[in-house]
Amino acid sequence: MAKTGKLDLEATFTQLEATIDKLDDEQASVQDSLNAFEQGIKLIRQAQKTLLEAEQRVKMLMEADGEPSAEDFPDGTPE
Repeated sequence: MAKTGKLDLEATFTQLEATIDKLDDEQASVQDSLNAFEQGIKLIRQAQKTLLEAEQRVKMLMEADGEPSAEDFPDGTPE
């Protein structure tokens, strides 16, 4: 994945896991928990944006003869 100024998806997930650990800490203050929750929401939104951009890029690469030919990804179940 090309890195821009933004976090890459793997780094976002790593930070999200750390944030979840903070939320699981029963000794954390309410303010610390709210801050961690806010950070988690920001990270989730960043991950969603990154995934949407990747999906759009895949669709552009799948164009045939100038016409989009979007195809669903296989769900992994045999037919």
